[in-house]
Amino acid sequence: MDPDRRLTSFSHGAGCGCKLGPEQLAEVLAGVSLPAPPDELLVGTDTGDDAAVWRLPDGRGLVATLDYFTPIVDDPYDWGRIAATNAMSDVYAMGGTPFLGLNIVNWPIDDLPAEMLARVLQGGVDAATAAGVAVVGGHSITDPEPKYGMVVVGSVDPDRMLTNATARPGDRLYLTKPLGLGIISTAVKRGVATDELTATAVDLMTTTNAAGSTAMVEAGASAATDITGFGLLGHLHKMLLASGCGAVVGAGDVPLIDGVRGLARDGVVPGGTQRNHDFVEAATDWAGLDDEEQLVLADAQTSGGLLIATPDPEALEAALAARGVPVAPIGEVVEGAAGTIRVEGRLAS
Repeated sequence: MDPDRRLTSFSHGAGCGCKLGPEQLAEVLAGVSLPAPPDELLVGTDTGDDAAVWRLPDGRGLVATLDYFTPIVDDPYDWGRIAATNAMSDVYAMGGTPFLGLNIVNWPIDDLPAEMLARVLQGGVDAATAAGVAVVGGHSITDPEPKYGMVVVGSVDPDRMLTNATARPGDRLYLTKPLGLGIISTAVKRGVATDELTATAVDLMTTTNAAGSTAMVEAGASAATDITGFGLLGHLHKMLLASGCGAVVGAGDVPLIDGVRGLARDGVVPGGTQRNHDFVEAATDWAGLDDEEQLVLADAQTSGGLLIATPDPEALEAALAARGVPVAPIGEVVEGAAGTIRVEGRLAS
């Protein structure tokens, strides 16, 4: 074992940037034949939603999801907290409440100490416990590349849950966290991120979407998803495809983490972000955006914010403000070819 080797040096891609690209995933799933879903399955694979929802005999909805990824920071405890927060986010995106977690662990036991894995697991347990989620075990295997995450189970009211497929023309679009987490994660992996920038990213990635979820359900939002590996435009594109609509996004309205544009100019961009850009290229009218700006909007996030579509902007803004959740209006759902996005203006400097 090399005690001085950085945790992120084991990672081929940082955080959710290590996922299969959306085009690759679509190609794989096209070759998989699934049986007709049972009546109890309220949300399955057809809409690309964040989690599955199963109707229980008493009428409640059971939400199930999983997420895991390679090291995104070098501190094992922070990596555990981020991975758990990210996994729980899929339940929040449906308007649900998580309550149960199971660990998923791949670990190079001959190259990294068991004590380090214990710190990863402790970070995950502490983040989950703070959110009211009981972590009750899991599964581990040996692997040359470390990976960690969780299966998360939650509950949701089927009459109030939010999905990818219910955005409507006229809905306003809101985003609850700034973009740039994938670019910063890559900067961490390359050893060029400042301590301040890393701390900002960790703080964002360990902040749950619980309050935002409660607010959007209370305000009667139409649809929602969380922004993770496919980036803002990738997840918006999937929402619009499922909903049969288009959208207009104001580039200057999209919040960014300070310092991200400079990193993008220097080529500090994860491979997952480039794959996201390729995925949305044909469906996006970029107007006057240069390559750097396009990549920032396609940046692969880990434990990102909620993208919310609402017919009542005032109610949503008030509900979020009451819970101290920062939010930015970034665009509008419009009539148009399903999945199409028009980007207007330029990114804020």
